[in-house]
Amino acid sequence: MKTKLKRYFKELLYFVVAMTIFANVISLYKSQDLSDNPLEIRSVELLHHELYGIPRDKPVLVHFWATWCPTCKLEASNIEFLSQRFEVLTIAVNSGTDEEIQKYLSSHDYSYKVVNDNQGRLASRFKIGAYPTTFIYDKNKKLVFSDVGYSSTFSMYLKMIWAGYK
Repeated sequence: MKTKLKRYFKELLYFVVAMTIFANVISLYKSQDLSDNPLEIRSVELLHHELYGIPRDKPVLVHFWATWCPTCKLEASNIEFLSQRFEVLTIAVNSGTDEEIQKYLSSHDYSYKVVNDNQGRLASRFKIGAYPTTFIYDKNKKLVFSDVGYSSTFSMYLKMIWAGYK
């Protein structure tokens, strides 16, 4: 019985490692077409017309998502956690009115900063092809990392540290 349990655990571990490698390869492949320009946005209008200036001296995580995206829903709590510790700007793409997005955020107790990109203009500017897509810029607003698809809290946390967040 112990040998069987060990074997199943070993197979599960191999599966998890293989899936992690596979997910990272897919993310790398999908991120090749993304914009790698420095972050040129200096300020944006958040939900309900609130103006937000992107800090000049801190790394920033820019996260494109949608309320209709199942993977985005899985990742949303990760973004909430990170937004309590780092500069995080999220962009809701084709997700309805400000009120609809706010209702979604409120129903899940999310408080991160959101730009409503209802027309998809910002998504187009960043060459977004899939959701979620995350960009991490250093304090000089140069792109350090980009991920397409699900990213773990731990992974994004380490990337923000790597980008120079102090």
